[in-house]
Amino acid sequence: MYYLGIDIGKKTHVASLIDEKGKVLVRAVKFENSASGVEKILGRISAISQNTEEIAVSMEATGHYWLAVYASLTDKNFSVSVFNPYQIKSFRGAYTNRNQKNDATDSVLIAQYLRVFGSADTVLPQDDLLSLKQLTRFRTHMVEQISALKNTAIGLLDKIFPEYHKAFSDVFGVTSKQILLNCPTPEDIIKINSKKLLNIISKNSKGKLGKPTADNLKSLAKSSFGVKLTVDACSFEIKQIVNQIIFIESQIDELNAKIKQIYDSLDSHLKSVPGIGSTLAPVILAEIGDIANFEKPSKLLAFAGIDPSENQSGEKKSTNEKTSKRGSPYLRHAIYTAALVAMSNDETLRAYYDKKIAEGKHHFVAMAGISRKLITIIFHVLKQKRDYIPFSLKSAK
Repeated sequence: MYYLGIDIGKKTHVASLIDEKGKVLVRAVKFENSASGVEKILGRISAISQNTEEIAVSMEATGHYWLAVYASLTDKNFSVSVFNPYQIKSFRGAYTNRNQKNDATDSVLIAQYLRVFGSADTVLPQDDLLSLKQLTRFRTHMVEQISALKNTAIGLLDKIFPEYHKAFSDVFGVTSKQILLNCPTPEDIIKINSKKLLNIISKNSKGKLGKPTADNLKSLAKSSFGVKLTVDACSFEIKQIVNQIIFIESQIDELNAKIKQIYDSLDSHLKSVPGIGSTLAPVILAEIGDIANFEKPSKLLAFAGIDPSENQSGEKKSTNEKTSKRGSPYLRHAIYTAALVAMSNDETLRAYYDKKIAEGKHHFVAMAGISRKLITIIFHVLKQKRDYIPFSLKSAK
């Protein structure tokens, strides 16, 4: 039996072939992420064996870059195992210096891991789940863009119109954004006709805001302590930023509709779980993927990186109350966000939180416990394909 280890990169990969005794037969062959690249490495190993049943392949799940190579090799009837990079990292010390990391050693190490521990059942997630994962992560990226733009706009307003935030509860609400597009500086507010200003406010707030808001803006503008330097440049920049925010928000609306369409086609029941709504459910489902990959809740906990970290020395073993933080940060963030909502709205989880705080535990320790409870609930909901029905759970430690 032969073992082919592939170190996955963005544009190029590196492969090494070893035999069943661990002897390196082909070392560190670099090949492109393309059909011709795959043919190149297959050509190199064909001199040793042309029987696909004699060659087991392994690689790390590095981003999305492994997908094309995996699909190409499985199409050619190779058995391909995809391992979590954390598994390979933990194994590194057995064959190399832990600080030694390069293309040659990594590809051999991946092959050795397969030889020692055997193959792993690896199946590409179904297309809908992959699409959902791609779109929910894209949504996160777009939300982060808006957040960065808002921070920049706030910085500019603090410079030229520091009192502006007193006029609106939400500086980036619909009404406020229209004011910033038309008159973002104190001078603009002072110059604009009062009737026109009132019309902008009333129209965009659908009548909820009116003359008091317009008068307050005028008053704030007249007494503003904002600097006069670079006012024109700041005004131009604010208008550009607000236009970008409005555009990205419209894109997110379209994106949300697409995400909802895909999520609704999948029978997940996640929105029945405490703290999980229309925004978090698609993220959690997409990041978990096929629940069949997890035998029990502890496996899902480890995948999410919400399991307690452990330290062991000799016969002494301690469990740290901090989470291990392995796995998908997107899933971990979604679970923690859901835990915050659930803690505030679910009596059982709130009681658990209050109990931990009364015991002297830190807020984050209590929230980690709630997160672990939610993961257990999610596991059973996805496994049994039904809505959540409250049931007894062992206390998270």
